Amino acid sequence: MSEIKRLVLDVLKPHHPSIIDLATRLSVVEGVSGVNCTLDEVDQETESIKITIEGTAINYEDVEEVIIDSGAVIHSVDSVSAGKKLVEEVETPQDR
Repeated sequence: MSEIKRLVLDVLKPHHPSIIDLATRLSVVEGVSGVNCTLDEVDQETESIKITIEGTAINYEDVEEVIIDSGAVIHSVDSVSAGKKLVEEVETPQDR
């Protein structure tokens, strides 16, 4: 079975825990090498954030559990990279 190397998630979370706390919690999940949480939008009760996770063998269910335990919800999985190495997207004429 191929292992997940990168996940990009669109997440809606309450103001607490902070993105610092959430990133720290996600960074200790087995198979995770690094986490980037970026604040996208804030409203009165919630924050929309983009979470990028990279690692050697990311277990989606473990990541999802940490997010749910933090009171957040995954709106969408925006990108997944799996296999022996990370493959970066290539711009094509249709992208212009």
